Order: sequence, then structure tokens, then C-alpha cells
Amino acid sequence: MAVQISPSILSADFARLADAAAQVGAAADWLHVDVMDNHFVPNLTIGLPVVESLLKATDLPLDCHLMIENPDRWAPAYAEAGAGSVTIHAEAAKAPVRTLREIRKLGARAGFALNPGTAVQPYEDLLGEIDMLLVMTVEPGFGGQPFLDIVLPKVRKARELIDKHGGEVWLQVDGGVSATTIERCAEAGADVFVAGNAVYGAADPAAAVRTLRAQAEHASSTP
Repeated sequence: MAVQISPSILSADFARLADAAAQVGAAADWLHVDVMDNHFVPNLTIGLPVVESLLKATDLPLDCHLMIENPDRWAPAYAEAGAGSVTIHAEAAKAPVRTLREIRKLGARAGFALNPGTAVQPYEDLLGEIDMLLVMTVEPGFGGQPFLDIVLPKVRKARELIDKHGGEVWLQVDGGVSATTIERCAEAGADVFVAGNAVYGAADPAAAVRTLRAQAEHASSTP
């Protein structure tokens, strides 16, 4: 699978989100949007109205990561609004199959996220229902957290299960992804990388995206 970089606007200036999108537009594949509700995670960020505004301000497809309670109710609205990908959490969804199918029906890619302490094996049967599996490499809720190396074996297991089923499921990692950790993620089998501080904390965000991509491509192609 081709390497894809999804810069997270959680680390951008919330007063200038359109500018933040433009800063990486020529280099990135997606714009990662962390939707947090201060219930499922201890942080409150942005919601559907901001996503609808961003869709008008950028040509980058939006990668909406819903860290919220009751995603079964709210996720379809993000797909209907025009998000390119909508990810729900295993720990929050009560009817994941129905919700994932609804996301796809509305034209978005369906993502399924696992927290660091959530095993991937119990969800193997859902691989046919998703377009992307997100393995969190920090506890969700805040940007700037240190990368959790203990999650890398789960990334490898996720890659093994995806390859076993032979589907076109992308494997995304999110949390602490930087120039010092992205190669380990790529070697473990990830192919979609969310990066916040590593991109928006750089003097040239687009250049940071290109550097991360080169590192991941090198690591993923090394035997």
C-alpha cells in the first residue's frame, strides 16, 4: 500500500484552520480532523459545523476521527457532509456494523479505531466492513503525547490480520508520530500516518510532511 500522510489540525492554530490546510495542501494526502466531545475523551475540540466550513476551504479530503460518545448517532452526518473518511471507536460504538455500513453508503470511507488497551483480534470479523483500521499509539484526547512503543506489536498483528483477509484495508497510526517514530510504525506495517506536532510545530509544515513521507516509504520498502 502507498504511504499516506494525514496532518492533524489538532496541533494547528484553531483561529486559522483554512490557512493550516493550505500550508500542507500540496504535500499531504488527507487533513485529519479530531472531533472530541469531552465525554469519550477528556477534551473538547470541534464538531460538524467546523468540518462543514473546512470542506469549503480546502481541496484536501477530510479524515474525520470521531472520539465521541454515541458515534452511531453522529457519524453518518460527517459522511453526509462530505468527509472523505469517518472513523468511529470500537470502545464507543454500540452498533458498529450498521454504522460502518451507513458511513460507506453515504460515500465516505469507513474507519474503525482501537485505543492502546484494546486488542485487535476480537474485531477480525469486522475487517470486511471497514476501509481503514486505526491503531492509536497514544491514549486519545490530547496532542503532543509521547509515542507508546508497547502498541507496535498490535500494529504488526493488525497488518497480519489485514493481509490474511486480503482486503484493501488501510492501517493508520495516530499519536506521537514524528521523525523519530514513523519508521518504526512503517516497519510494523502501518501505511497511513497521522502527524500533528511533527507537522504544525515545524517551520515549514509542507516540508515536514514530505520528510515524514520519505522516511515511511524508506522504512516500508526495507526488507
